Amino acid sequence: MRRLLRYIFLKPVLWASQKFSSRPERKRIFNALDKLYADITEHNTKKGLVIPFDVNAGKVIIFSDQHKGGRDGADDFMLSETNYLTALDYYDKNEFLLIGLGDCEELWENTLGKVKESYPKTFDAERKFLDRKSFVKVLGNHDLYWGNDPFAWWQLKKIYNEDVKIYEALILEVNVGNSPLRIFCTHGHQGDAQSDGNWFSKFFVSNIWGPIQGLLDINPNTPAFNNQLKSLHNTLMYDWSSIEKNILLITGHTHQPVFMSLTHLERLYVKLADAQKNNFDAAIKSVEDEIAKAQPANPTPPDLSKIIPSYFNSGCCCFDDGDITGIEIAEGYIRLIKWQSKKDVPKREVLEEIKLNDLEDLLP
Repeated sequence: MRRLLRYIFLKPVLWASQKFSSRPERKRIFNALDKLYADITEHNTKKGLVIPFDVNAGKVIIFSDQHKGGRDGADDFMLSETNYLTALDYYDKNEFLLIGLGDCEELWENTLGKVKESYPKTFDAERKFLDRKSFVKVLGNHDLYWGNDPFAWWQLKKIYNEDVKIYEALILEVNVGNSPLRIFCTHGHQGDAQSDGNWFSKFFVSNIWGPIQGLLDINPNTPAFNNQLKSLHNTLMYDWSSIEKNILLITGHTHQPVFMSLTHLERLYVKLADAQKNNFDAAIKSVEDEIAKAQPANPTPPDLSKIIPSYFNSGCCCFDDGDITGIEIAEGYIRLIKWQSKKDVPKREVLEEIKLNDLEDLLP
């Protein structure tokens, strides 16, 4: 019976989830990001931090959107926990700074007590970074609790055994080339009318979407290499970053990985255009086959010739195949990485990378 119900309701439920989970508005997003960035650069330490970052020695891993739940049918993180724990062990041993870029806990569908009880190993793994003073926690729309509840500091202390400050964003200040490059990291829900503290969206997720998701075992997060162009929300985030000078923007929120302002499908279209321009027949055929395999929902190639590589999205840690993605900055590179289980052994894979020095040369 469950399979039949899942078959009947899967598409309409996913449609409703998208409908009620995101309504980005350009003006609201631009105003929200402008204000948040100004607050931090003017040293409003309640909003966020400015962290000096050594381009050669510094090491940062950015994960977002774990959505740790209650180990039930509505918990998107369960399948990804093993990959996440293995990744945290790797990054802790290699002395990375861990940035949790929001929606780390799913507190629209669950009580904090339920989440805490469900993932003691995960909280212990994150605590190791805190022991090294190498953990920064940023709030998202699904864990706004951390910024709103007056007793959140006490709950965090109970989880991590020491004080944990919560921020809306942070800026990594990197000296590359002739001028400082600022890497602005925030969850990315700011300006989204359905996500930025919207009570109806929370009501929908808690009372309608969550129970249906749990009953039907529906995870709306498709694998990291999807067949889509940038979502509207990612496009608006890119638009903001593209007009800023010497700023890279890194967000989460959409669960769609973006590297140098391009999704995987968009990168394929760029490769195809380059091969066609240079009359590389073998390359054209290879990329066309790859695009066809992706079965793009948007078959018409967009104009990507003037894209500025200023925007990145960490993806999420709750894909329905158990994979997790993140943004890694180390050894002078910025990378989109994926951790996935191969023969039940989690492995790290670099999907895209570029030297920060080379990236700065591509910015206007």
